[in-house]
Amino acid sequence: MDAMARKSERFCSTTLPLTVVLCIAFCFPGAPLCHAQKPGSEPALAGLAAVVKGAVGPFDRYCDGYGNAGASGLGYICAMTLDIGMVDQDMDAVLNGIVAYDRAEAQGAYIGQINMMVASSFCGLNGALWGYDLAKADEIASGKARALFEVARHDRKNIPVYSADPLLDSAARLFGTNEKRRFPLLPGSHVICAAKEYAAPGPKYIWSAIAISIAEDRAADSCLFIEDAGEASVKDAADLNAFGDGLLHKIAKCAIRCGEDNNALYKEIWISYRIKWIPEGQVGCALVAAPYLVLAKKAIPDGKPEGLLKMTISDWEKKISLAE
Repeated sequence: MDAMARKSERFCSTTLPLTVVLCIAFCFPGAPLCHAQKPGSEPALAGLAAVVKGAVGPFDRYCDGYGNAGASGLGYICAMTLDIGMVDQDMDAVLNGIVAYDRAEAQGAYIGQINMMVASSFCGLNGALWGYDLAKADEIASGKARALFEVARHDRKNIPVYSADPLLDSAARLFGTNEKRRFPLLPGSHVICAAKEYAAPGPKYIWSAIAISIAEDRAADSCLFIEDAGEASVKDAADLNAFGDGLLHKIAKCAIRCGEDNNALYKEIWISYRIKWIPEGQVGCALVAAPYLVLAKKAIPDGKPEGLLKMTISDWEKKISLAE
């Protein structure tokens, strides 16, 4: 055998197995080779109790942004907010947008006066969701929440999609309102948020929406936030319900596809949206924000953060009132 033939034989014997493996991987994407291997739970945060214990901030009456100095540990809490602000169109486009945005932050659940930093957008292994994991929304804790519809995962299993309104209400009950603040975020604090915004002059409808997809295996996968905002091309108010229904289905589809991209399975999705008519001469800003935070010390009944995991939001309010 000549030298060239021997080199060719060695090349084929070396590369053929690799070629076969790559062919299986690319031609048969469902093969076991493509299944993600996940390391499992992080030993330092071995459950929600450890997360919540590590998610208490340094201030008595203010929540603070996650990652700032002085927290009790490595955990964080996510809370969901959704609102639309509006202002007279009597300044330049930038200034109109600033005020409309500011009003969206200050309406409803109060998250005003913060330095918002945008993240995309998961509640991870060291995170917990306010109104779902701790200080549970009454409707969720009682099992009375009813699915709006179902959506098929990429493994073809149908999962329920619920209204996120109970979670939005729970966040409002934590932060309070502009007029009656409870445990708002520290003014001027730096706060990471899963967030989107859409500002536009009237006349038109604008909207914002948020979803949280709850991971089936929370020891290995994050829960996924989807934030969206835009304007609605509807002719009259009668078309709004159809628009809203279509929007919810599209967001659920988006969540499922993101799960598939990460080989993550979600057991349920919670979605809500807000829509508002912006008249001519006004500028509106539709804002969705889920702050990553640590809790105010006085928001912890009896000084035991893990106790929040066994409370409803109404239980929490009663405990706080008794403590005060």
